[in-house]
Amino acid sequence: MNLNVTFRHLPSSDALREHVKQKAQKVQKYLDDPIDIHAVLEVEKNRQIAEFQINAKDFRGHAVEESSDMYASIDVAMSKIESQARKFKEKITEHKGIEVENNASIA
Repeated sequence: MNLNVTFRHLPSSDALREHVKQKAQKVQKYLDDPIDIHAVLEVEKNRQIAEFQINAKDFRGHAVEESSDMYASIDVAMSKIESQARKFKEKITEHKGIEVENNASIA
């Protein structure tokens, strides 16, 4: 998993970087390697914005969230990405499951 974190208009923080890394590991169980994650953490006046772009073998995910707390923005945005990845994984397994059942009934 390749993780890039960009900080815009706020100082670089190891705590925020570690929080993003922990949340990204939850998404990793749904996707095949290699996974590239680019996170942009941005502050505009009172808005704390977290934007994530995830690229995996056959999956592309994108989420943007803003709130008054950066940690909350990260949590909600990664939750959106996780639901996108879960939906993608279910679609793949259902498709393969139907194909296997059809081949079994033919034989």
